[in-house]
Amino acid sequence: MAIDLFFKIASQVVGGLGVFLLGMKYMSEGLQAVSGNRLRKMIGAVTNNRVMGVVVGLLVTCLVQSSSVTTVMVVGFVNSGIMTLMQAIGVIMGANIGTTITGWILVLHIGKYGLPILGIAAFFFLFSKKDRVRYIGMAIMGVGMVFFGLELMKNGFKPLRSHEEFSAWFHAFQAVSYFGIIKCALVGCVLTMVVQSSSATLGITIGLASTGVIEFQTAAALVLGENIGTTITAWLASLGTTTTARRAAYAHVLFNVIGTTWFIALFPFVIKVVARVVAATSGHNPLLMSIDTMDEKVFAQIITAGIATVHTSFNVANVIVFLPMSGLLGKLVTLLVPDRKTKEVSHLTYLDVRMLDTPSLGMVQSASQIKFMVDSVNTMMVQLRLCLLEKTSNSDLERGVFQREETLDTVQKEIFLYLSRLVAGQVPHAITTTAHMQMRLADEYESLSDYVANVLKAHKKLQELELELDEPALTKILALHDHVASYIAKVGEYVADESKDLLVEATSEGAAIGEQMKAFRRAHLTRLQSEEVSPFFSLIYTDMLNYYRRMKDHALNIAEVVAGEK
Repeated sequence: MAIDLFFKIASQVVGGLGVFLLGMKYMSEGLQAVSGNRLRKMIGAVTNNRVMGVVVGLLVTCLVQSSSVTTVMVVGFVNSGIMTLMQAIGVIMGANIGTTITGWILVLHIGKYGLPILGIAAFFFLFSKKDRVRYIGMAIMGVGMVFFGLELMKNGFKPLRSHEEFSAWFHAFQAVSYFGIIKCALVGCVLTMVVQSSSATLGITIGLASTGVIEFQTAAALVLGENIGTTITAWLASLGTTTTARRAAYAHVLFNVIGTTWFIALFPFVIKVVARVVAATSGHNPLLMSIDTMDEKVFAQIITAGIATVHTSFNVANVIVFLPMSGLLGKLVTLLVPDRKTKEVSHLTYLDVRMLDTPSLGMVQSASQIKFMVDSVNTMMVQLRLCLLEKTSNSDLERGVFQREETLDTVQKEIFLYLSRLVAGQVPHAITTTAHMQMRLADEYESLSDYVANVLKAHKKLQELELELDEPALTKILALHDHVASYIAKVGEYVADESKDLLVEATSEGAAIGEQMKAFRRAHLTRLQSEEVSPFFSLIYTDMLNYYRRMKDHALNIAEVVAGEK
């Protein structure tokens, strides 16, 4: 009989948990899709101001509905150099407050409406042709699944209340003493580490408490442990990343572990304060209530509100205590994770998996790599000019150009693979369009770097043949170089500003460069006919002029991509 009961309970609880988690996923993806631009602006607003970091972390987590996703995202941003350690600490603190929104959503007394909400929203999600309506429907469908899943879990847990064996086992975990509090916190921590979702364990905790299987204070102690368990996701994400990224993950762990420790020390006092607050607003003290003497729905709502209050109180109090000491926390993690002896380089490939859950924010990551390519090509143009002025080979300067060209080859491949994976799932049309634009930009900048390297190779070939750019040829090459370099830098500003109305100016300037190149080629052919230069020199020199023309062509392509013409 016990085995049959176990399987009956397990089927409902596991099924309910699955629906609950899928609902959280759909709600998160829908909210992200609808507020993608806002999310990117929020991340851009992060400064070294601690309070601003907390606010951004709170808002982003409310939208992505997962502190784990936010902290993993932060590790990714720190790893790629978009965010500093101190900025990351502020965002992580805010994420801890933001994750408490899940509990407050569950306080809403709409459990029985979960299935109808799910069904109605599904029609909009499946049949609407407008992206925004589809993803709003997806988010609402996720809300319905969350409540429906929670109802399934509650129904699964109900029989446990009257079963002596299960009841005796659960009573072994009661937060009636400090040892009991620590034991409950450890259970919550381990369970969250296993499922890697504090939302899942929070749902299970609320399901058990709202059906009277466990007491309110036991549920509160479980929630404390869940705050430690949720740090495992960011810690795992930091493996193999840069030192600063690992420090951000350790800051998350220390913040929650130390915060839980002092909160456990004050637990008896805190739980009484929370109970009085809930009693003042609802008329019922969760510490004194019994499901056997009151309406089950009222009991469930008050217990859920009590758990949400404990969860929020813990995280808000932690932030208030730690925010003034975030500098000390940064120094502590710096001591725990010292700098490596070898120089580290951030690579986009480290973040492929970490950013897939937040495609709208993943675009920030790839945009930073596009900026890296823009800056690298501008630097290559400066280095190339210095090389052209050298009469003999300068190995250091030349090595710098060729190394950057190889690096940009790798970055272009990384961006393509990263964005391909990012848009492989259910993402809005706007994100797909932006991803394709970034892929094209990466391709054009990689081609630009190839032609910069080709000019240098041609110059080296002249040196190998013991030929050199004489005064007339060098003057013209430098003039063309400066014109093209200025043009590439200007187009790079278009990319940074996302300027869509400067294509006419870019086209006009590109045509001017084309005419300049043709004029220089005609002047050179006149010199060739008068035998002022050798045929070998002429062949290499005209190749160099053509390489600059191709640079101009790719720069114009970039301006057209930014303007949405390609």
